[in-house]
Amino acid sequence: MSGMSQAFRAHIETGITTLCRAWAITRTDGKFFGFTDHDQALAFDGMEFKADSGLSAMALSQSTGLSVDNTEAIGALSDASVREDDIESGRFDGADVQAWLVNWAQPDERWLQFRGTIGSIQRAGGAFNAELRGLSEALNRPQGRVFQKPCSAVLGDGSCKFDLSAAGYSTEIAVQSADDGRAFLWEDIPGFAEGWFQRGRLDVLDGPGKGLWGIIKRDRTTAEGREIELWAPLRSVIEADNTVRLSAGCDKRFETCRLKFDNLMNFQGFPDIPGDDWLVAVPKKAGINGGGSRR
Repeated sequence: MSGMSQAFRAHIETGITTLCRAWAITRTDGKFFGFTDHDQALAFDGMEFKADSGLSAMALSQSTGLSVDNTEAIGALSDASVREDDIESGRFDGADVQAWLVNWAQPDERWLQFRGTIGSIQRAGGAFNAELRGLSEALNRPQGRVFQKPCSAVLGDGSCKFDLSAAGYSTEIAVQSADDGRAFLWEDIPGFAEGWFQRGRLDVLDGPGKGLWGIIKRDRTTAEGREIELWAPLRSVIEADNTVRLSAGCDKRFETCRLKFDNLMNFQGFPDIPGDDWLVAVPKKAGINGGGSRR
């Protein structure tokens, strides 16, 4: 078995073992959870693993090649460990997971059996069922450059290189009214024209939903005031006076990159690529037919 220490292998080969399982979950916000199916708590490498947490795991499926390793973790929801509202708000989505077989009599003798992330989570009857995805899951993501007219970068990422902290491109503002975590209403958002934040991002900076964010679907002025609507509701309670950050949106067009962001040097699209109509174009008698650009 790959990665197994000589001491751990020797313990298994005795035939009389003192083994248990331990799981470490680290959320994307940095919060750590440690669990074990042993009847007493464990500790190693500065990590503590709680016993009687109600967490268990199904048999681990591993294979060679590029297929995805996977397993499942099953547990009870409790305020002391995994809370239902944390799962509902998506705080465990993509969390890092490590699973060990541990000699509880000598915790230094252990084997890292699995490492990956949490995929989909289902809740029912006061319990949860989390799909665990192996490290090879990342290899299923599309790679390479997309040749298209719109920009393929995400505003502010390493390809775009635009600084969203620049004056005029974001604002922090207290919530005045929130409807189901999806529609936000203000009397006005001074200094920003209607539609400025459309396709942008809303980040929650404090309150129960701190750390959550959503993509802005609409930024418009209504009879009630300035409305910001998200594509999907934030899965947490957003209270009045909670502070959110609104970041400018980008529709990926060549003109927007030049006029709104003055970032043309980093535009990642191909604005002059021929469209589908060019493929079915036929010769014409009229006009200039010199073989030059159709633009």
